[in-house]
Amino acid sequence: MARSARAGRLAPPSWITAGLRPQPAPIPWAAVARAAVALSAPLAVGLAAGQPQYGALASMGALSGVIGDTADAYRMRVYNIAVPQLFGAVGVTLGTLVYGEGWLAVVVLTLIALVSGMISSIGSVASVSGLLLLLNAVVGAGLPMPAPWWKPPLLLLLGGLVVLALTLFAWPLRGGVPERTAVAQTYRTVADFLRAAGTPAHDERRLAVTHSLNRSYDLLLAHRTRRHGRSPGLTRLLAQLNAVIPVVEAASAAKLRPASLGPLPDAYQAAARALADTVERGRPGEPHTLDLPPPTGPSERAVDQALRYAAAVAGEPAPDPFGGADRLGRPAVLHVRARRTARAALLSGASWRYGLRLALCIGVAQTLVSVIAVPRSYWVALTVTFVMKPDFGSVFSRAVLRAFGTAVGLLIAIPVLAEVPRGWWDVPTIALLAMLIPAFSAKGYAFQTAAITPVILLLSDLLNHQGFRLVAPRLYDSLIGCGVSLIAGYLLWLESWHTRIGDRLADAAADTAAYVRLAFDADPGRDQSARLRHRRRLYRDLSAVRSEFQRALTEPPPTGARAAAWWPLVIAVERIVEATTATRVRIDHGVPPPPAAEVAAITRELDELAAALRADAPRPATPPPSDPAAGTGRTGAETGPETGEESGGESAEDGVLAPLRQEVRAARAIASPGPG
Repeated sequence: MARSARAGRLAPPSWITAGLRPQPAPIPWAAVARAAVALSAPLAVGLAAGQPQYGALASMGALSGVIGDTADAYRMRVYNIAVPQLFGAVGVTLGTLVYGEGWLAVVVLTLIALVSGMISSIGSVASVSGLLLLLNAVVGAGLPMPAPWWKPPLLLLLGGLVVLALTLFAWPLRGGVPERTAVAQTYRTVADFLRAAGTPAHDERRLAVTHSLNRSYDLLLAHRTRRHGRSPGLTRLLAQLNAVIPVVEAASAAKLRPASLGPLPDAYQAAARALADTVERGRPGEPHTLDLPPPTGPSERAVDQALRYAAAVAGEPAPDPFGGADRLGRPAVLHVRARRTARAALLSGASWRYGLRLALCIGVAQTLVSVIAVPRSYWVALTVTFVMKPDFGSVFSRAVLRAFGTAVGLLIAIPVLAEVPRGWWDVPTIALLAMLIPAFSAKGYAFQTAAITPVILLLSDLLNHQGFRLVAPRLYDSLIGCGVSLIAGYLLWLESWHTRIGDRLADAAADTAAYVRLAFDADPGRDQSARLRHRRRLYRDLSAVRSEFQRALTEPPPTGARAAAWWPLVIAVERIVEATTATRVRIDHGVPPPPAAEVAAITRELDELAAALRADAPRPATPPPSDPAAGTGRTGAETGPETGEESGGESAEDGVLAPLRQEVRAARAIASPGPG
């Protein structure tokens, strides 16, 4: 027992070991094959032409394309690869112009880091673009590049073009398949949600539905304004995805059915799976009939009507995704969205703070390698660039994982640089090492670093010809870069010691109060589509809160421990949103609406909850109040005779808002636990 306790004390903390455990992700074999060809082919061409340094630069451009090729839809892959490559070309041009210029290089790279950090907050493509802008600027300022100045950016773009060509090779044969697969998977996830209604798996299935909807909408709507009306397949898929929203709402309402009725009939989830097959086949005009049992109450009526509506849309040859109630709203035109996004980035305090943090770190790193008597190396600033990316996770844990991954990558590079002769043997070597990048990237940040490190070392050796002498300095440089990131990018900033979960959760609680007002507004002239758009935005915000929570857990104490205290409240706010939706659906299908005074009382409690969350962090996490039905996701108002479903499932003294009221009170009890 004593030995076990001593071993537990000596074990590394979980916030470090979590990043060293490989994620259970399948190996993307197609991406593995593309990486091998994309990185080795340019190098082979360069060797054949007697210009190995040209081939190395083109392979570096291909490496950037391989790292950025993370989307599923083909048109998204064009943007994910092409746009960042353009930013990377600008970066290497600016870096090349200040190569060996001392203080001028420091100033230029610091300004580029500021711009890179600010544009990284716009979105996923902008984040990769900002990364390549800074990354290639650092490489251009640290490595000798072939003259004239326009050759390095041109070669990098050619390498990216190779990746793009290989990626889009199957587009004529598989165009639309990723989108259809994503929408069909959303329908199957909704089928699982229907099966879990009123069971302990309900909350887990609801979260899976949210993630699936987010992914499908991201695939379909990223360029929807430009293509709407010109792509019948995309238009049909968007209509089919919109049609599943009422099914999701009805499944939430089914959670409030009386326990005596048992789970929903299997015919409902079987119908959703059949619709998923129809969507995946992608055959316009294919009729689909549903064999559903007669509904017995408001919840089942909602599920029945929602499934029949989805079936009608799935079988319609050319549905209008923005017709009828315009449930999610027609998007603004592209230039309007671009202007709004740019304005938000320029006026955002978080965008400026991150840009300044990154600029400070790059300025310090570049000063070390450009001015002070430290062996000249671009690897220090390169390490800072990777460690400080905000969407890669915690800065502290990334610094630790980066050092670990670099050490492992150097162990792989040692025999390569020591034993493999320079020349044509580099081509198969690069091909084998490139295969590890997509395979390891899916496993985690440390594994990705271990795969990328030997590739960059081998390619950079073709430019500066240092051979085995690269290995030890690169390890020292990585440790220096991690140290700069920890001190200048973490320890010196007070916000590193606090989580942003509380503020985001307070905003979500305030938005939930507004959603409750919209959901139960008795004004007949009110546009109900506003309620649907508000709820969709709320679920996206709550997904962002969950991501922030996962990031905060990887921070060292006390930040990680403080973050854990917020978790019950994250769940509680999500359940409030779902209870609001479920109650609204039941009202739409026969349950009497609540008095305005009850709605006002609940929204007042939510506003008070938001104010309390902004005022202070929660105390140590406490579970919601004990409830015999808490484990199944049911509320105390749901029990009763079988006829309760027809009358709304609640007694007269509880009212239709009883489930929502209980969730709000549970959230307030978690935020401010009493002495009991």
